[in-house]
Amino acid sequence: MGGRTGRDSGLHRRRRASRAGSVTLLALVLAVGLAAGGAYAARPGGPDLLITAGVRSAGPAPARPAPTRSAATSGPAVPAAGRVARPPAPAINYPPRGTGRFRTATAFGAVAGRSGRLLRYRVAVEEGIDEVDVERFGREVAVVLADPRGWTGGGEWRLQRVGPDSPADFTVLLTTPVTRGELCADPADRYTSCRNGDRVVINVARWARGVPQFDDLGSYRQYLLNHEVGHRLGRGHELCPRAGGPAPVMEQQTLGLHGCTPNAWPRVAGAPHTGPAGQYDDPIPAED
Repeated sequence: MGGRTGRDSGLHRRRRASRAGSVTLLALVLAVGLAAGGAYAARPGGPDLLITAGVRSAGPAPARPAPTRSAATSGPAVPAAGRVARPPAPAINYPPRGTGRFRTATAFGAVAGRSGRLLRYRVAVEEGIDEVDVERFGREVAVVLADPRGWTGGGEWRLQRVGPDSPADFTVLLTTPVTRGELCADPADRYTSCRNGDRVVINVARWARGVPQFDDLGSYRQYLLNHEVGHRLGRGHELCPRAGGPAPVMEQQTLGLHGCTPNAWPRVAGAPHTGPAGQYDDPIPAED
Protein backbone atom coordinates (compact mmCIF):
# COMPACT_ATOMS: atom_id res chain seq x y z
CA MET A 1 0.00 0.00 0.00
CA GLY A 2 1.55 3.29 -1.08
CA GLY A 3 2.36 6.01 1.46
CA ARG A 4 1.15 9.61 1.38
CA THR A 5 3.10 12.85 1.69
CA GLY A 6 2.94 14.98 4.89
CA ARG A 7 1.04 17.64 2.97
CA ASP A 8 -1.64 15.17 1.92
CA SER A 9 -2.01 13.90 5.50
CA GLY A 10 -2.41 17.46 6.81
CA LEU A 11 -5.07 18.25 4.23
CA HIS A 12 -7.08 15.19 5.22
CA ARG A 13 -6.77 16.08 8.92
CA ARG A 14 -8.15 19.60 8.31
CA ARG A 15 -11.08 18.21 6.33
CA ARG A 16 -11.90 15.76 9.10
CA ALA A 17 -11.76 18.56 11.73
CA SER A 18 -14.21 20.78 9.78
CA ARG A 19 -16.60 17.92 8.96
CA ALA A 20 -16.58 15.94 12.19
CA GLY A 21 -20.31 15.34 11.90
CA SER A 22 -19.91 13.27 8.76
CA VAL A 23 -16.91 11.12 9.69
CA THR A 24 -18.93 8.33 11.26
CA LEU A 25 -21.20 8.00 8.23
CA LEU A 26 -18.22 8.11 5.85
CA ALA A 27 -16.39 5.43 7.81
CA LEU A 28 -19.46 3.25 7.73
CA VAL A 29 -19.86 3.65 3.96
CA LEU A 30 -16.19 2.87 3.37
CA ALA A 31 -16.33 -0.20 5.59
CA VAL A 32 -19.34 -1.58 3.73
CA GLY A 33 -17.73 -0.86 0.35
CA LEU A 34 -14.45 -2.49 1.29
CA ALA A 35 -16.20 -5.56 2.63
CA ALA A 36 -18.16 -5.94 -0.59
CA GLY A 37 -15.08 -5.41 -2.73
CA GLY A 38 -13.10 -7.93 -0.68
CA ALA A 39 -15.83 -10.48 -1.06
CA TYR A 40 -15.82 -10.04 -4.86
CA ALA A 41 -12.03 -10.27 -5.05
CA ALA A 42 -12.01 -13.45 -2.97
CA ARG A 43 -14.77 -15.06 -5.00
CA PRO A 44 -13.46 -17.76 -7.38
CA GLY A 45 -14.36 -17.75 -11.04
CA GLY A 46 -13.50 -14.15 -11.92
CA PRO A 47 -12.88 -13.03 -15.52
CA ASP A 48 -11.49 -15.95 -17.56
CA LEU A 49 -8.21 -15.72 -19.48
CA LEU A 50 -8.62 -17.68 -22.71
CA ILE A 51 -5.34 -19.34 -23.68
CA THR A 52 -5.31 -20.99 -27.10
CA ALA A 53 -3.99 -24.53 -26.92
CA GLY A 54 -1.59 -25.85 -29.53
CA VAL A 55 1.09 -24.13 -31.55
CA ARG A 56 2.75 -20.95 -30.36
CA SER A 57 4.29 -18.48 -32.75
CA ALA A 58 7.75 -19.46 -33.80
CA GLY A 59 8.87 -15.82 -33.75
CA PRO A 60 10.91 -14.33 -30.92
CA ALA A 61 9.40 -15.33 -27.63
CA PRO A 62 9.24 -12.98 -24.64
CA ALA A 63 11.73 -13.69 -21.88
CA ARG A 64 10.34 -15.98 -19.20
CA PRO A 65 11.92 -17.03 -15.91
CA ALA A 66 13.55 -20.44 -15.93
CA PRO A 67 12.02 -23.12 -13.70
CA THR A 68 13.33 -22.91 -10.15
CA ARG A 69 15.80 -25.67 -9.53
CA SER A 70 19.27 -26.09 -8.09
CA ALA A 71 22.15 -25.06 -10.32
CA ALA A 72 23.81 -28.37 -9.48
CA THR A 73 21.15 -30.56 -11.04
CA SER A 74 19.84 -30.93 -14.55
CA GLY A 75 16.77 -33.02 -13.76
CA PRO A 76 13.18 -31.80 -13.69
CA ALA A 77 11.89 -30.00 -10.64
CA VAL A 78 10.79 -32.33 -7.83
CA PRO A 79 6.99 -32.45 -7.55
CA ALA A 80 5.38 -31.31 -4.32
CA ALA A 81 4.74 -33.98 -1.71
CA GLY A 82 1.70 -36.06 -2.49
CA ARG A 83 1.64 -35.07 -6.19
CA VAL A 84 2.59 -37.36 -9.05
CA ALA A 85 4.50 -35.83 -11.98
CA ARG A 86 2.81 -36.61 -15.29
CA PRO A 87 4.04 -35.91 -18.81
CA PRO A 88 2.36 -32.90 -20.40
CA ALA A 89 -0.52 -33.48 -22.76
CA PRO A 90 0.66 -33.18 -26.36
CA ALA A 91 -0.14 -29.98 -28.22
CA ILE A 92 -0.94 -32.15 -31.25
CA ASN A 93 -1.79 -35.82 -31.64
CA TYR A 94 0.38 -38.16 -33.68
CA PRO A 95 0.73 -41.88 -34.36
CA PRO A 96 3.85 -43.78 -33.25
CA ARG A 97 4.50 -44.76 -36.87
CA GLY A 98 3.66 -42.87 -40.05
CA THR A 99 3.65 -44.02 -43.65
CA GLY A 100 7.29 -43.19 -44.37
CA ARG A 101 6.15 -40.86 -47.16
CA PHE A 102 6.33 -37.08 -46.85
CA ARG A 103 4.37 -33.99 -47.88
CA THR A 104 6.75 -31.18 -48.88
CA ALA A 105 6.00 -27.50 -48.35
CA THR A 106 5.72 -25.65 -51.66
CA ALA A 107 6.52 -22.04 -50.77
CA PHE A 108 9.81 -20.33 -51.55
CA GLY A 109 11.31 -17.98 -49.00
CA ALA A 110 13.59 -14.98 -49.11
CA VAL A 111 17.28 -15.42 -48.37
CA ALA A 112 17.89 -14.95 -44.64
CA GLY A 113 21.21 -13.43 -43.63
CA ARG A 114 23.37 -10.64 -44.98
CA SER A 115 26.50 -12.58 -45.92
CA GLY A 116 28.15 -15.97 -45.79
CA ARG A 117 27.66 -19.29 -47.51
CA LEU A 118 24.13 -19.87 -48.87
CA LEU A 119 22.39 -23.16 -48.08
CA ARG A 120 18.93 -23.99 -49.37
CA TYR A 121 16.56 -26.28 -47.51
CA ARG A 122 13.19 -27.97 -47.96
CA VAL A 123 10.59 -28.68 -45.26
CA ALA A 124 8.44 -31.83 -45.19
CA VAL A 125 5.97 -33.57 -42.83
CA GLU A 126 5.46 -37.33 -42.71
CA GLU A 127 2.08 -38.61 -43.86
CA GLY A 128 0.14 -39.76 -40.83
CA ILE A 129 0.89 -36.63 -38.79
CA ASP A 130 -2.46 -35.26 -39.89
CA GLU A 131 -2.76 -32.41 -37.37
CA VAL A 132 0.29 -30.56 -38.72
CA ASP A 133 -0.20 -28.55 -41.90
CA VAL A 134 3.00 -28.76 -43.92
CA GLU A 135 2.80 -25.17 -45.18
CA ARG A 136 2.36 -23.84 -41.67
CA PHE A 137 5.21 -26.00 -40.39
CA GLY A 138 7.35 -24.66 -43.23
CA ARG A 139 6.60 -21.09 -42.18
CA GLU A 140 7.49 -21.84 -38.57
CA VAL A 141 10.81 -23.36 -39.58
CA ALA A 142 11.60 -20.41 -41.85
CA VAL A 143 10.85 -17.86 -39.11
CA VAL A 144 13.21 -19.56 -36.67
CA LEU A 145 16.03 -19.98 -39.19
CA ALA A 146 15.74 -16.33 -40.32
CA ASP A 147 15.84 -14.88 -36.80
CA PRO A 148 18.90 -12.64 -36.19
CA ARG A 149 19.55 -14.54 -32.95
CA GLY A 150 20.02 -17.68 -35.04
CA TRP A 151 22.59 -19.05 -37.46
CA THR A 152 22.04 -16.33 -40.06
CA GLY A 153 22.70 -13.48 -37.61
CA GLY A 154 26.49 -13.61 -37.55
CA GLY A 155 27.38 -13.22 -41.24
CA GLU A 156 28.69 -16.77 -41.64
CA TRP A 157 25.58 -18.38 -43.13
CA ARG A 158 22.63 -17.52 -45.31
CA LEU A 159 19.61 -19.82 -45.50
CA GLN A 160 16.73 -20.00 -47.97
CA ARG A 161 13.65 -22.22 -48.01
CA VAL A 162 12.81 -23.81 -51.38
CA GLY A 163 10.03 -26.00 -52.76
CA PRO A 164 9.95 -29.70 -53.66
CA ASP A 165 11.31 -29.34 -57.19
CA SER A 166 14.34 -27.16 -56.41
CA PRO A 167 17.83 -28.31 -55.44
CA ALA A 168 18.36 -28.26 -51.66
CA ASP A 169 21.35 -28.71 -49.39
CA PHE A 170 19.26 -30.28 -46.61
CA THR A 171 15.68 -31.14 -45.69
CA VAL A 172 13.93 -30.51 -42.37
CA LEU A 173 11.67 -33.52 -41.76
CA LEU A 174 8.93 -33.75 -39.12
CA THR A 175 8.59 -37.48 -38.45
CA THR A 176 6.84 -39.96 -36.20
CA PRO A 177 8.95 -41.57 -33.44
CA VAL A 178 9.38 -44.90 -35.28
CA THR A 179 10.41 -43.19 -38.53
CA ARG A 180 12.80 -41.00 -36.55
CA GLY A 181 14.56 -44.16 -35.34
CA GLU A 182 14.85 -45.46 -38.88
CA LEU A 183 16.10 -42.22 -40.47
CA CYS A 184 18.59 -41.65 -37.66
CA ALA A 185 19.87 -45.24 -37.87
CA ASP A 186 19.00 -45.72 -34.20
CA PRO A 187 15.71 -47.63 -33.94
CA ALA A 188 15.87 -47.90 -30.14
CA ASP A 189 15.67 -44.10 -29.71
CA ARG A 190 12.17 -42.81 -30.30
CA TYR A 191 12.59 -39.82 -27.96
CA THR A 192 15.19 -37.45 -29.41
CA SER A 193 15.69 -35.82 -32.82
CA CYS A 194 18.82 -36.00 -34.98
CA ARG A 195 20.74 -34.91 -38.06
CA ASN A 196 21.81 -37.65 -40.40
CA GLY A 197 23.60 -36.50 -43.54
CA ASP A 198 21.42 -33.93 -45.29
CA ARG A 199 18.35 -34.87 -43.23
CA VAL A 200 17.44 -32.77 -40.21
CA VAL A 201 15.00 -35.09 -38.42
CA ILE A 202 12.57 -33.48 -35.98
CA ASN A 203 10.72 -36.01 -33.84
CA VAL A 204 7.04 -35.04 -33.65
CA ALA A 205 6.93 -36.39 -30.09
CA ARG A 206 9.27 -33.61 -28.97
CA TRP A 207 7.60 -31.04 -31.24
CA ALA A 208 4.26 -31.87 -29.62
CA ARG A 209 5.33 -32.39 -25.99
CA GLY A 210 8.59 -30.54 -25.43
CA VAL A 211 10.72 -31.55 -22.44
CA PRO A 212 10.50 -30.83 -18.68
CA GLN A 213 13.54 -28.52 -18.80
CA PHE A 214 11.65 -25.96 -20.93
CA ASP A 215 8.49 -24.45 -19.46
CA ASP A 216 7.61 -22.91 -22.84
CA LEU A 217 6.90 -25.16 -25.84
CA GLY A 218 7.54 -22.42 -28.39
CA SER A 219 11.04 -21.79 -27.00
CA TYR A 220 11.80 -25.50 -27.01
CA ARG A 221 10.78 -25.78 -30.66
CA GLN A 222 13.13 -22.92 -31.51
CA TYR A 223 15.94 -24.69 -29.65
CA LEU A 224 15.17 -28.01 -31.36
CA LEU A 225 15.40 -26.53 -34.86
CA ASN A 226 18.50 -24.47 -34.14
CA HIS A 227 20.28 -27.41 -32.48
CA GLU A 228 19.70 -29.92 -35.27
CA VAL A 229 20.35 -27.41 -38.07
CA GLY A 230 23.53 -26.48 -36.19
CA HIS A 231 24.71 -30.05 -36.69
CA ARG A 232 24.09 -29.69 -40.43
CA LEU A 233 26.24 -26.56 -40.35
CA GLY A 234 29.09 -28.58 -38.85
CA ARG A 235 28.65 -27.84 -35.16
CA GLY A 236 29.21 -30.53 -32.54
CA HIS A 237 27.85 -30.88 -29.03
CA GLU A 238 28.91 -28.48 -26.28
CA LEU A 239 28.89 -28.38 -22.49
CA CYS A 240 27.42 -25.86 -20.07
CA PRO A 241 30.07 -23.12 -19.69
CA ARG A 242 28.78 -21.57 -16.45
CA ALA A 243 26.22 -22.67 -13.89
CA GLY A 244 23.27 -20.29 -13.85
CA GLY A 245 24.03 -18.92 -17.32
CA PRO A 246 22.28 -19.73 -20.59
CA ALA A 247 23.04 -23.08 -22.16
CA PRO A 248 24.76 -23.12 -25.55
CA VAL A 249 22.30 -24.08 -28.26
CA MET A 250 24.56 -27.04 -29.09
CA GLU A 251 24.26 -28.45 -25.57
CA GLN A 252 21.90 -31.45 -25.54
CA GLN A 253 19.23 -29.56 -23.65
CA THR A 254 16.62 -32.17 -24.56
CA LEU A 255 18.36 -34.53 -22.12
CA GLY A 256 19.61 -32.14 -19.42
CA LEU A 257 20.85 -28.66 -18.58
CA HIS A 258 23.69 -29.46 -16.13
CA GLY A 259 23.41 -26.18 -14.26
CA CYS A 260 22.67 -23.94 -17.25
CA THR A 261 19.32 -22.34 -18.00
CA PRO A 262 17.32 -23.10 -21.17
CA ASN A 263 18.35 -21.19 -24.28
CA ALA A 264 17.01 -21.55 -27.80
CA TRP A 265 19.48 -19.43 -29.78
CA PRO A 266 23.08 -19.59 -31.05
CA ARG A 267 23.50 -15.87 -30.31
CA VAL A 268 22.84 -14.28 -26.91
CA ALA A 269 22.92 -10.51 -26.34
CA GLY A 270 24.08 -10.00 -29.93
CA ALA A 271 27.12 -12.30 -29.75
CA PRO A 272 27.77 -16.01 -30.39
CA HIS A 273 27.23 -18.08 -27.26
CA THR A 274 29.20 -21.33 -27.05
CA GLY A 275 30.55 -23.79 -24.51
CA PRO A 276 33.39 -26.31 -24.32
CA ALA A 277 33.20 -29.15 -26.83
CA GLY A 278 31.79 -32.38 -25.45
CA GLN A 279 28.60 -34.08 -24.36
CA TYR A 280 27.16 -35.55 -21.18
CA ASP A 281 26.33 -39.20 -20.67
CA ASP A 282 22.64 -38.54 -20.04
CA PRO A 283 20.21 -41.46 -20.38
CA ILE A 284 17.66 -41.26 -23.16
CA PRO A 285 14.12 -41.46 -21.77
CA ALA A 286 11.76 -44.12 -23.00
CA GLU A 287 9.27 -43.20 -25.71
CA ASP A 288 6.41 -41.00 -24.46
